[in-house]
Amino acid sequence: MTNTPGQLDTALKAQQYIPSEEICTVMFLAQQLQKPVLVEGPAGVGKTELAKALAAALGRPLIRLQCYEGLDESKALYEWEYSKQMLYTQLLSGKLQQMLADADTLAAAADRIAKEDDVFFSMRFLLQRPLLRAILSPEPAVLLIDEIDRADSEFEAFLLEVLSDFQVSVPEIGTLVATTKPLVLLTSNNTRELSEALKRRCLYLFIGYPARAAELEIVRLKVPALGAQIAAQVVEAVQSLRGLDLRKAPSVAETIDWARALLALNASALTRDVFDSTLTVLLKYEGDLQKARQMIRREPRKPAAADAA
Repeated sequence: MTNTPGQLDTALKAQQYIPSEEICTVMFLAQQLQKPVLVEGPAGVGKTELAKALAAALGRPLIRLQCYEGLDESKALYEWEYSKQMLYTQLLSGKLQQMLADADTLAAAADRIAKEDDVFFSMRFLLQRPLLRAILSPEPAVLLIDEIDRADSEFEAFLLEVLSDFQVSVPEIGTLVATTKPLVLLTSNNTRELSEALKRRCLYLFIGYPARAAELEIVRLKVPALGAQIAAQVVEAVQSLRGLDLRKAPSVAETIDWARALLALNASALTRDVFDSTLTVLLKYEGDLQKARQMIRREPRKPAAADAA
């Protein structure tokens, strides 16, 4: 556990994650208060990367649950390994026959088998899914519940119960209680409204698109071989594109991809031709591409302000 938000800032930067002051404060408080954090924001701004960097910075294992429509308890919590149970049953068939050899009736045989339930319904046959792994982890973990807004509201309600007590009841075994509480991050791209109950139980963090200086720092950190001049041009271009009415604005992840693409092409400046030929790295809809190209025609010096002389 880091002792101050400033120490957390240093630890995250060591993992090549550039946090804001708000991010450091909220994540520090999450540790101190042992509360989950709901992280919202557009896709590609670094919500998942925050969880990865935080786990590395704190020296904790990262356990990830990727949410999707139709996700249910068995995929998130646990399942019985029926094939393994059947294999053990076959291997122990001789022992079972010996145990039942002198049983006078079917009822007596069934009673004897029932007494051995603990053998076949025990932890050795319990397949732990992410939620249970996080609860039973012998060391504090970072539990990432990614894109919770893609899961159904029924699963969200189930999740509330698990996160409230950090314990799980398995009918065949009993109640499994967390020995160490995980640090929980739930991410959302705002594709649906989350319940007030979930928000009430969490600290809240919104990660938006970074300011120009912050994004330039990210590009320089992630693509250090890219020249300073073209790196600045890349960020200037992306910031300008986000000001357009686009179906999908370019994310920070796509800014980094674009910078890497330009490096791979050995581009030394963001000329209009280079911009036009690589624009699909940033924008993924034809309408957005047309708007971007119109912007270039209207403002020939932006973002290709440093066309090769």
